[in-house]
Amino acid sequence: MSEKKFFTQTGEETLQELSVTSKGLTSAEAESRLEKYGKNQLDEGKKKSLLQKFLDQFKDLMIIILIVAAILSVVTSGGKDISDAIIIMAVVIINAVFGVIQENRAEAAIDALKEMSTPIARVRRNGHVEEVDSTLLVPGDIVLLEAGDVVPADMRLLTTASLQIEESGLTGESVPVDKNQDAIVADDAEVGDRVNMAYQNSNVTYGRGTGVVVATGMNTEVGHIAHLLQNADETETPLKTNLNKLSKILTYAILVIAAVTFAVGVFVQHQDPLEALMTSVALAVAAIPEGLPAIVTIVLALGTQVLSKKNAIVRKLPAVETLGSTEIIASDKTGTLTMNQMTIEKVFTNGKLIDATDEIPSDDLTLRVMNYANDTKISEQGKLIGDPTETALVQYGLDHNFDVRDALKKEPRVGELPFDSDRKLMSTIHKQADGKLLIAVKGAPDQLLKRVTRKLVDGQVLPMTDADKQEILKINKSLAKQALRVLMMAYKIEDTMPELSSEVIENDLIFAGLVGMIDPERKEAADAVKVAKEAGIRPIMITGDHQDTAEAIAIRLGILEDNAEADSHVLTGAQLNEMSDEEFQKAVSQYSVYARVSPQHKVRIVKAWQNEGKVVAMTGDGVNDAPALKTADIGIGMGITGTEVSKGASDMVLADDNFATIIVAVEEGRKVFSNIQKTVQYLLSANTAEVLTIFLATLFGWDVLKPVHLLWINLVTDTFPAIALGVEPVEPGIMDQKPRGRKASLFSNGVMSSIIYQGILQAALTLGVYWYGIKFPVHSGYDAIHADALTMAYATLGLIQLVHAFNVKSVHQSLFKVGFFKSKVFNISILISFVLLAITIVVPGFNKVFHVTNLDGHQWAAVIIGSLSMFVIVEIVKAIQRAMGLDKKQ
Repeated sequence: MSEKKFFTQTGEETLQELSVTSKGLTSAEAESRLEKYGKNQLDEGKKKSLLQKFLDQFKDLMIIILIVAAILSVVTSGGKDISDAIIIMAVVIINAVFGVIQENRAEAAIDALKEMSTPIARVRRNGHVEEVDSTLLVPGDIVLLEAGDVVPADMRLLTTASLQIEESGLTGESVPVDKNQDAIVADDAEVGDRVNMAYQNSNVTYGRGTGVVVATGMNTEVGHIAHLLQNADETETPLKTNLNKLSKILTYAILVIAAVTFAVGVFVQHQDPLEALMTSVALAVAAIPEGLPAIVTIVLALGTQVLSKKNAIVRKLPAVETLGSTEIIASDKTGTLTMNQMTIEKVFTNGKLIDATDEIPSDDLTLRVMNYANDTKISEQGKLIGDPTETALVQYGLDHNFDVRDALKKEPRVGELPFDSDRKLMSTIHKQADGKLLIAVKGAPDQLLKRVTRKLVDGQVLPMTDADKQEILKINKSLAKQALRVLMMAYKIEDTMPELSSEVIENDLIFAGLVGMIDPERKEAADAVKVAKEAGIRPIMITGDHQDTAEAIAIRLGILEDNAEADSHVLTGAQLNEMSDEEFQKAVSQYSVYARVSPQHKVRIVKAWQNEGKVVAMTGDGVNDAPALKTADIGIGMGITGTEVSKGASDMVLADDNFATIIVAVEEGRKVFSNIQKTVQYLLSANTAEVLTIFLATLFGWDVLKPVHLLWINLVTDTFPAIALGVEPVEPGIMDQKPRGRKASLFSNGVMSSIIYQGILQAALTLGVYWYGIKFPVHSGYDAIHADALTMAYATLGLIQLVHAFNVKSVHQSLFKVGFFKSKVFNISILISFVLLAITIVVPGFNKVFHVTNLDGHQWAAVIIGSLSMFVIVEIVKAIQRAMGLDKKQ
């Protein structure tokens, strides 16, 4: 059933194909078909158990390395020291729990789709109307629809009476669609153009109708979307890619370090092989930055808090960082770039074309007709309830001091001809104070102009000439070119109540005016598009709306240049269908606007940009957006207008549905990545220093640091400063840089070279101070001299890392420009770390625990000079790098 295009055939042909009459199925036939087609509900797909999801989190290489490190740390200590193992496993389990939570959130999208289905449907069975559970509907059922209903299955319409269905969840089009059972639609028509069909989960806003069910469950359009959701590839985030690369690099480095250390111990220092093995394993464990996953999680979590205060609710932690690498923002039009509220922009009345903001007299006939021929209701709270087009007309009246409620008290409605999709007109009759009747008619210009014989100019009614009609058509065309939806207003005065028929009421009318309206762009969206372009991000628009509307809004927003030709920059869904994947891949960078597209098209567009190596963010609010939201590197749902389905498939939700909020989030994302990069630089350069210090000391036959020293330095100087670096304020000019993209890594922009030389420098300074302590002793005797030198090396390595934290505030910029003490969090963290380090040396009672001695002024001077040398040397290197232009390279 799902492959048959019923919209290309008549209702009678559809009934014949489904072997049913307009009287409906019998209960026996419905039961038989239910067995054949299954229930009208969405498949859940294969779900993993909670335990499976939890265990899956341990397949990551970094996690495996950490678990091995935890085991080895216990083995090397002979089971006496398990503190490292406890810390490592706590980090691993916390990360696993986060992963499970995120996976459960992703599955919520399918559940939300299921919950949208209407529970009850009215069908004709056994020759009369019955109410049945919508899950029991089958192809061939005849369903009755009326205003307020949710369409329970995909149907070919058989009868329509002014039927309008709001399909924005499927098409993205903000205006309800007029349905017509007699229309025969082209084979390549998209959902929004299939006016003879009604689709599951869309809403009947006006009129009534009947239809025959042609698809149920997973064979419906919503079912196709559910299938796309179930099979959408979860794109690996740039951060996860980077951490995986880091895991591989560390794995190789650790294996090399362990092998070389073992070889040196056995063949150079002639150690016992078992002792050498234990030393090399201990060193390998020290090389792992076990705190990194936890710190990354903390930095991302803090980033989500910042974004939540700026109306961006992050559902998946890595999304914060992914935003920073975004190169393409594919945005839905309605509600994100536009207001999702039809608004009048132009009015042609009394022979003049005026802007909506211009003054208009309260007795103007165009103003009166648009408010009278209107079914909008106004609640006690002043909220307008009704069709978006009609509410826009009433809102225009209220904005110009014309309250239709007061007007109707003076000129009440005494008759009407409701809107009809065939006539495309609506008429109301109002009794005036003088007893005469005002007939107000609004409708489509092409239909209403045929019925107009006169015109109103400066209070005079004059005959309508052919030249006048051509002028009206010219203005109508001009407004339509601006993507404005145009309605015409006409009227006439009768002495007595006429017959309520279109032939009598809607003829020999007086032309009053034209009204042009549109869902306007958000004021802040154009500025946000400009900022995005300056930041090297390309905004593109993907919408289910018509090409002309999409093009006009895109030009007004700056997505397209005003002089751009639509054919070269706007691609429709029908045109996309004609292109092979290879052809589209070659042309994808040519288009900035996609109009009249389907859910499959949106996924295809996102994937094409991803195949270009781009990091893609996708916004959307409808059910039709969900597959693309899930496929994109970062899916952005709408908090106000968005369906639960689209929110469930998203990584981030905009609480204010505002495109400008995305740009704010991008800046925060760039800051988060920059800070994670600083954290990685700080931790790995510190770990490199520790490994090199121990390795070289082993090579020289020195006993420089004890295991307790490494443990305490890692605890106090790694943790607090690393977290503080993760919440550093944004560096100036970060939005002037191009997106780093998918290829950039945590080691790009000079970070890797900085890690290497800064690690070597820390190790050299630490060993230098140790050598100084041996060569220029304060006490006599080997044990005393060695104890002092050991203490000096310990103090130097700890202080160097605290000093180095200041260096890492910027990879290339001088600390004098970045600022020493701008961040209160950073200052406090350095102070806490310094105090915890100093306690182990200067507070009585700690000496024995940490194997340290009390140093004199001479020795402390050597420690301080050695530590501060780190800052001076790094500042000199940064100055040389800036002079060589290395800071400009990504």
